[in-house]
Amino acid sequence: MLIGIMPGFWLLNILYGGPIGGYPNPTFFTATAMIGMIALAGIVIRNSVVLLDFIHMAQDEGTPLEEAIVQSVAVRTRPIMLTAGTTLLANWVITLDPVFSGLAWAIIFGIVTSTLFTLVVVPLVYWQIYRPRTSERLV
Repeated sequence: MLIGIMPGFWLLNILYGGPIGGYPNPTFFTATAMIGMIALAGIVIRNSVVLLDFIHMAQDEGTPLEEAIVQSVAVRTRPIMLTAGTTLLANWVITLDPVFSGLAWAIIFGIVTSTLFTLVVVPLVYWQIYRPRTSERLV
């Protein structure tokens, strides 16, 4: 999550160093941003766990690993994108609030990064860990 949140604040302050929405101060990483990270953790972990659960269920039905990963990502992409989209839209409104803007930006940048990680990195790492090795293929 920090991979998406901290560079997000950095980019936000570089690109919009001047007034944002009529407020003269740029956005800083505050206590409300840390609360946003906690809220984000629940969404991110749930998406990854459900994706891995779908992979395990497909494998229990006898589907080969590669096909199970592709099917699970295909099935879970729409719900993950809908969750990310609604979260982004809901937090976009909060970005103009001077107190809770840090929370909103942390969730926005974190959800964008974590969605990409959930749909790309998690399946690739899972495949790297559990794929049949070349020595196992020869047997």
